[in-house]
Amino acid sequence: MPQITLPDGSQRHFPAPLSIQDIAASIGPGLAKAALAGRVDGRLVDTAHVVDEDASVAIVTNKDEAEALELLRHDAAHVMAQAVQELYPGTQVTIGPAIEDGFYYDFARAEPFTPDDLVAIEARMREIVARDLPIVREVLDREEAKALFAGMGEHYKVEIIEEIIPPGEPVSIYRQGDWLDVCRGPHLPSTGRLGNAFKLMKVAGAYWRGDSRNPMLQRIYGTAWRDKKELAAYLHRLEEAERRDHRKLGKALDLFHFQDEAPGMAFWHGRGRTLYRLVEGYMRERLGEYGYEEIETPQVLDRSLWERSGHWEKFAADMFTTQVDERDYAIKPMNCPGHIQLYNQGLKSYRDLPLRLAEFGVVHRNEPSGTLHGLMRARRFTQDDAHVFCTEGQLQAEVATLIDMVFETYRDFGFEEIELALSTRPERRVGSDALWDKGEAALDRSLRSKGLDFIVKPGEGAFYGPKIEFTLRDSIGRHWQCGTIQVDFSMPGRLGAHYIAEDNSRQVPVMIHRAVLGSMERFIGILIEHYAGALPLWLAPVQAVVLNITDRQASYVGEVVNALRRKGFRVEADLRNEKIGYKIREHTLQKVPYLLVAGDREVEQRTLAVRDRQGRDLGVLDLDALIARLGDEVASRRH
Repeated sequence: MPQITLPDGSQRHFPAPLSIQDIAASIGPGLAKAALAGRVDGRLVDTAHVVDEDASVAIVTNKDEAEALELLRHDAAHVMAQAVQELYPGTQVTIGPAIEDGFYYDFARAEPFTPDDLVAIEARMREIVARDLPIVREVLDREEAKALFAGMGEHYKVEIIEEIIPPGEPVSIYRQGDWLDVCRGPHLPSTGRLGNAFKLMKVAGAYWRGDSRNPMLQRIYGTAWRDKKELAAYLHRLEEAERRDHRKLGKALDLFHFQDEAPGMAFWHGRGRTLYRLVEGYMRERLGEYGYEEIETPQVLDRSLWERSGHWEKFAADMFTTQVDERDYAIKPMNCPGHIQLYNQGLKSYRDLPLRLAEFGVVHRNEPSGTLHGLMRARRFTQDDAHVFCTEGQLQAEVATLIDMVFETYRDFGFEEIELALSTRPERRVGSDALWDKGEAALDRSLRSKGLDFIVKPGEGAFYGPKIEFTLRDSIGRHWQCGTIQVDFSMPGRLGAHYIAEDNSRQVPVMIHRAVLGSMERFIGILIEHYAGALPLWLAPVQAVVLNITDRQASYVGEVVNALRRKGFRVEADLRNEKIGYKIREHTLQKVPYLLVAGDREVEQRTLAVRDRQGRDLGVLDLDALIARLGDEVASRRH
């Protein structure tokens, strides 16, 4: 006789076990019709799931965005796989999960899929949706399931069962019509509930199990949403993202480039390097305001240090290594062990804490070639990295100050929407549960003391400690996880760090790992895409270009350029023998904030005709008024 507690706190008693669908029907016919799944004690389950004991139950409908999208995308993957196998018999299905913004399925097929095939597959998917096939969960004995899929010629499914399902464990299978797949679920009640707000996007290659030694499969990507309005908005975002792609803009605006001789490592051009230095200079100002010492540590460190810190065991495959004088070294993939070495120079007292050490640390990571993506995913990048060494009593105040620093920085760069998450202890970790309790509690209290909303991500902390993650939302609605604040009770002790406490005892300091921008390169890529290359004046590599109409104004243009440069502005002259309309268009495409035009009248009156990059005529200004205008805009960091 289960007692069901609903989200509003009300309780219902039932005389016998019943399904999620039955519970929804008992509340009302409208909810029964809308039910997609259920949450039982927080776990997502099918509407057919039977509740046979007391539980907290919520009915999931299309209004529950996160759960609804996960279900829709998982079902879309299954419907796509069914469509492929109906159209192309003999194709084997492998793995097909829901992913951010969509889904994919990997197929083993001799012939490559073509764009026309995607059109046919999508049309067949819509037919399968129209059939409204019930989606039914079955449970088979492990050996029975292996025999079933082997008889169907699905050798990859047999391998999945052998590797993932322990002997003696049952195998969960979902069936829709004549098609079935190994899957833990949950799923929608029927294919008809998927609707028609989906689209197949592209085909890509993917090695089986992500291992290049295994066969190459064909991966079909798709996207699925709750309605056609959401789908249209997503496709528009993709178009905008394509237009804003930092790799294209980096080339068009002469900022940086990549080439095969240095995969995953940017070549910064003059203008790009100016932008880089502006971002770095801003962060250097923040370091001074918040009491940091800027340091620099070696690029190459002995393997033994990485073993003691715990990084070798966890990250060795991602490190670039070398050998000199029969000693193994690693090019640093992170800065923390080096910072502890610097902390260890000289005896520290509790009076010396907190000690805040910062470094614009260049790191190298051996990212797989297939994951490289311009500045967003690189092998060489710079972290705006810092480590704060403090006592346990100072921890919460330091975290609170760091939160303020992060929010101030993001607002100055033009990001107003910031989401926070508290990531807690993973299964594989170092340090005692008592230390993890302290770290998680300190981060939790710091967030709550500021009245900040945040979500908890169980098990997603670093191997050495919990962390706060900061995620930015850009101008077209995409999310970028950038900053982190991580509490570490373990690594300082592993590397011999200590201080003399007030009672003369030796104590291990707490170490806070913090990055505000994260990767400097990646953050610059985000900035470029956020502003579509039209960076605010204070960040623009070239803030203004002075253009002449004829050679008669060349001398005056030189005077203006020199005067503006003396005031610290980044200004160029364009004295080419081209029509003024051509020059204005060219610099507008280069997204230069201000175009300053000098004709005979401007020379005579010692003024400039001012235009902005949107093509607006801002009138005529004398040099003093122009300097005041530019200075105010730079100082305010308007965006």
